[in-house]
Amino acid sequence: MKTTAFLLLSLCCYSLSGAQEETQKIENENKNQPRNCHPDMCKLIEDFGAMEEKLRTTVEKLRAVEIKLKVTQYQLEELKNKGKTKVIFSAAIGGYGAIGPFNHVTTLIYKTVITNIGSAYNPSTGVFVAPVRGVYHFTFFYHAGGNLRKEIDLFKNEQLIAAAADHASNADTADNGGNAVSLQLEVGDRVYISLSANTYVWDSIGLTTFSGFLLS
Repeated sequence: MKTTAFLLLSLCCYSLSGAQEETQKIENENKNQPRNCHPDMCKLIEDFGAMEEKLRTTVEKLRAVEIKLKVTQYQLEELKNKGKTKVIFSAAIGGYGAIGPFNHVTTLIYKTVITNIGSAYNPSTGVFVAPVRGVYHFTFFYHAGGNLRKEIDLFKNEQLIAAAADHASNADTADNGGNAVSLQLEVGDRVYISLSANTYVWDSIGLTTFSGFLLS
C-alpha cells in the first residue's frame, strides 16, 4: 500500500514538473517571436512615426529661418542708420579776450568750429539752420569776469527759449554759466545765441561755446 502511494506521488510530481517546463518553453518562444498588431494600429504607428520625423525637420527649418530673419533685421537697421541724416556741431567764440559789452543785443558768432557734421552751423553768422525736421538738443556756456552782468540767450527764430545769466559782483573774479534745451524744429528753423545789451563774455581755449545735435 505504501509502495503504491509512493509511486502515485512520484508520477504526479513528474507530471507537474513536465507541465511547468512546457509552460516556460512556450513563454520563451513568445518572447522571441516579433509582436503582432492589428493592421490598422500598425498603420497608425507608422504614420505617427513619419509625422514625428516631418515635425522634427520642420522645426529645424524654422530655426534656420529665424536666424536668417534676425540677420536680415540687423542688416536693415544698419542700412537705416547709415541713411539717417547726421547733424552735430560744436563751436567756440575763439580768440582771447572779451566780447562786449555793447549797448544793443548782439548775435554771438562762434568762429572756432570744433565739429560741424552736416554743415548746418554757419560760423560766419553764428546761426544754426535745421536741415531736417526733428528734435534737436542744444547747449551753450559762457565764461566772464564778475564785475559786469552776464546774460546770453538762446533763440529759435525770433522766440527767446532759454538763457544763462549772472549779476555783477565785485566779490567774484570770474563767473561761468550755461544752459541746455531740446527743441522740435522744422526745416529752415534758425537757432542762435544772443548777447544781451550791456553784458559781455570772455573766451580763451574754448571757455564760451555753442553746441547742438539731432536727437531724432
